[in-house]
Amino acid sequence: LFGRLMTRSDILVWLQERLEIEETYRRHPEIDEQELAPPVFITGLPRSGTSILFETLSRDRQFGAPANWEIMFPCPPPEATTYATDPRITKAEHLLGQWNRVTPTFPALHEIGARIPHECAVAMCCTFASDTLPVSYQIPGYYTWLLGADLTPAYAYYRRMLKLLQWRNPRRHWLLKSPAHTQYLPVLFAVFPEATVVLTHRDPIRAQASVTSLIGTMYWMRSDKPFDAASFERLLTPEAIAAGLEHVIGQIESGTVPRDRIHDFQFADLLADPATALAALYGRLGLALDESARAAMAAYLAAKPKGKFGIHSYDIGDPARIARERKIFHRYQQYHHVPNET
Repeated sequence: LFGRLMTRSDILVWLQERLEIEETYRRHPEIDEQELAPPVFITGLPRSGTSILFETLSRDRQFGAPANWEIMFPCPPPEATTYATDPRITKAEHLLGQWNRVTPTFPALHEIGARIPHECAVAMCCTFASDTLPVSYQIPGYYTWLLGADLTPAYAYYRRMLKLLQWRNPRRHWLLKSPAHTQYLPVLFAVFPEATVVLTHRDPIRAQASVTSLIGTMYWMRSDKPFDAASFERLLTPEAIAAGLEHVIGQIESGTVPRDRIHDFQFADLLADPATALAALYGRLGLALDESARAAMAAYLAAKPKGKFGIHSYDIGDPARIARERKIFHRYQQYHHVPNET
């Protein structure tokens, strides 16, 4: 019952969001004439540090990351003067809090809140063509359809949303994130030709075990159906994950996507020495890193130590299984110099 209530609430939010965006554009067609603030997209293997990097970089004022509340309730377009005190923040916090009330251990897997930066694939839910849907709901028929779908319209609509959000609250650079972008890099660069991409990397055996645990928990929130892992092989099996990672390598090597616009970032480096890792990333991006940004990012990381919301426990398999999967992921780890964590 509660899963049905949550799902109904989600769908109504997306439909209302889309209707209000269209009405705002109808009244203010000049919104579409804006030049989009140059976007920096963070993507990579799910559970490879995309979220912590996203939230850390968002402490730098030169970046503007869309918050959960403004994506859920984008109209009227947020104003710069009232952005931090908008009453929609409280409304969004209440709705998002349902996740933690249903599953109190969820914050240990993934923190969620009204002011936390929003994920692109979640924003695209109002287009009803998004990888967030099969990750949140056990819907294998939709998942099969999505595998062959053209997401160009969804990305184009997301660009439309970003223009609306910057209209009365300008950004110098958009900071955006979703692991799903790895599957659609040619579409991303076609719709956002000015984009720069940060590609995060982590031991795929560790990341795979974590994402399986996360998806299973999200399904459990909304349904008492058994977890049908066979219907979601592209999300869960080592062979399918490795094929996706190698597909990105092929796109880079063939020039299908611009190599000079893609910058690698190792999750292990962020854990070992955050300040050095972040400074090196800014250098590759060609962006200035001032002292106020350094201090803000360091303070954020210090206030969010590992295990702050509990320990996310999951099984990575026995040594024989790890050895087998290590061979499957060999090309990815060798190409991107990804260290083992197991």
